[in-house]
Amino acid sequence: MIEGTVKKVEFPNKGLVETSEGEVVVKGVLPDQKVLIQIQKVRKDRAEGRLIEVIEEASDAVESPCIHFGKCGGCSYLTMPYVKELGLKEQQVKTILKPAILRQDCKFTWEGIKTSPVKFAYRNKMEFTFGDNVLGGPLCLGMHKRGSFYDIVSVSGCRIMDDDYRTILSSTLDYFAPMYERKEISFYHRMKQMGYLRHLLVRKAVKTGDILIDIVTTTQEDHDLTGFKNAMLSLDLTGRIVGILHTKNDSLADAVIDEGTEILYGQDFFYEHLLGLKFRITPFSFFQTNSLSAEVLYQTVRGYIRSLYDQKKIRKDEIIYDLYSGTGTIAQLLAPICHKVIGVEIVEEAVKAAVDNSLLNHLDNCEFITGDVLKVLDEIEEKPDLIILDPPRDGVNPKALQKIIGFGVRYMIYVSCKPTSLARDLETLQGNGYEMIRAVAVDQFPWTNHVETVVLLTKTTA
Repeated sequence: MIEGTVKKVEFPNKGLVETSEGEVVVKGVLPDQKVLIQIQKVRKDRAEGRLIEVIEEASDAVESPCIHFGKCGGCSYLTMPYVKELGLKEQQVKTILKPAILRQDCKFTWEGIKTSPVKFAYRNKMEFTFGDNVLGGPLCLGMHKRGSFYDIVSVSGCRIMDDDYRTILSSTLDYFAPMYERKEISFYHRMKQMGYLRHLLVRKAVKTGDILIDIVTTTQEDHDLTGFKNAMLSLDLTGRIVGILHTKNDSLADAVIDEGTEILYGQDFFYEHLLGLKFRITPFSFFQTNSLSAEVLYQTVRGYIRSLYDQKKIRKDEIIYDLYSGTGTIAQLLAPICHKVIGVEIVEEAVKAAVDNSLLNHLDNCEFITGDVLKVLDEIEEKPDLIILDPPRDGVNPKALQKIIGFGVRYMIYVSCKPTSLARDLETLQGNGYEMIRAVAVDQFPWTNHVETVVLLTKTTA
C-alpha cells in the first residue's frame, strides 16, 4: 500500500500516480487527486496498482451532481470542472496523435475541442440491466456497479438522462420488484444462464419528445406483460410514449440482442430531426446517443467538405464514399452538396434504415450497400473522389484500409470514436502518402472518458 498524487490521466482511463517509489498506473482516478493505492504488479519501467481510497480531492474539485457517482460504472469526470474535463480530453487526443503530427512536413491545424451543447440529460438512449446490488439482494434495475460484471446500481438519480428516463426506470422497478419478492418472476443470472428479466431499453427523441420502451427478457418463463404496459401508459411524462415493446433474447452475451420483438402498444419506431433532416429510429438502430452534439460532429464533417468546395479543391459533381455508414446519417447530410454518396455498412438493419430515411428526406442521390467494407469495395463500379471513414471503435480493418488507400483519392475525412485506433490507422495512411490538414476533438459524451475526433487528410505523394 502506498500513497501518491495523480499527475495525469491518459486515454481512456489510465492514471499515472507519482509515489515515493516511482510511477504507478492506476485506473479510475482523476488528475491532482491524492490517493491510496495497492501495488498489484511491478514491471521494469513502472508498476500497476488498484485504487483503495481517494485521500484528498483536487483543489478545484466540485461536488458531484449525481448521487451514484463512484458506484455506477458510467461517468468518470463528474467531480471535475467541465472546462478542466475538456482540457483533459483535448490533451489526451493531442498526445496520442503527436507521433502522427511530428512525422509530416505540411502545415497542420489543430482546432481544439468542441463542446457539447448540453452537459446533462443529453442521452437519447439508455440500456438498463436487471439484477441485484449484492448476491441475494432485492431486485435492482440500472447500470453495472463500477468494477463489477454482476452487481447492479439502480440509477434513478442519473444526471445524463432526463426525468422521463428516471420515471420509467423507477416505475418499471416498482412494478416488477413485488413479483420478484413473491418469487413470481426472476432476473437473468449471467453465471447460471437462467432467469427471465434482462434489460430495459428506453429511447427518446430530443426534438420530438417521442419515447420507445422495450422490455427485454429470455423465453425461459412466460408472463403476461399487459400490466407492465398499462403501468407505463399511466405515467406522467413530459414526452409521449409512441411504442412499448417486448424483445426476446436468449443469447449468452450480456448485451441487448434482438431475437424477436413483439409490439405491446403503438409502434416500434419514432422520428428524430437532425440538421433539417428526418430520421426513423427503431429500438436497435445505430444513432448517436447525444443528438445535439451529433449535430456539432456532423456540421464539422460537412464544414470540412464545404471548405474544400469554397477553395475549389473539389467539385460538386464528385462521388463520395461513406464507409461504415451506419444508418446513413453522414451520407444524407452530405447528399445536397455532392453528386452522389455511396454508403457501405455491414449491419443489414442499419442499411434498411438508411434507405428508408433517404426516401423520407427525398434524397435521390444516396445509395446504400450491405456488406463488409473489405469485400464490397471490389464490387462498386463507381469510384470515389472523396472518402469518409467512420469506423467502429477498433478502427478500419488493415486490409480494407489498403484497398481504401488504393483509390488514391485526394481527400479523406476520418471520424473516430477511439483516438488510439485513429493513431494506428493514421500511421498507415501517412506511410502511403496522406497527411493531416485539420483535426478537431468533439465532446460527444460529457462526464465520461469518451471523445470523438475528426481529421481531414490530403494525399501529397503518389
